Amino acid sequence: MGVVHHSNTVRYLELARVVLLEEHDVPYTWYIENGIHFAVTRVEVDYLESIRFDDTVDVVVWIDWVRGASMRIHYTLHVGNRRVAVAATEHASIDEEGRVRRIPKERRSALRALAPAASA
Repeated sequence: MGVVHHSNTVRYLELARVVLLEEHDVPYTWYIENGIHFAVTRVEVDYLESIRFDDTVDVVVWIDWVRGASMRIHYTLHVGNRRVAVAATEHASIDEEGRVRRIPKERRSALRALAPAASA
């Protein structure tokens, strides 16, 4: 069939999210070293076209909003000039024990600055 299984789209989202943080905030490892993880609480994907095994997928990613202990990130996935999917994920900031933890103020401010509109 030659089509990438739809579940792999979530992997593309995760990779894009990690790169976003590394290039525009701090590496995700900084959060881990500081006892913070971003648990995925919601995933939305609209599949517009199939991705084939040999396709190169480009992901455009941006932060929609950042709150005290959560954030929402949007994505568009392209193969060449074809938009193949649009997606969004929501995340809760948690500690090592899985309890909700506020995003540190400095990081929260930096993340909010990346959102195209004012965060809630």
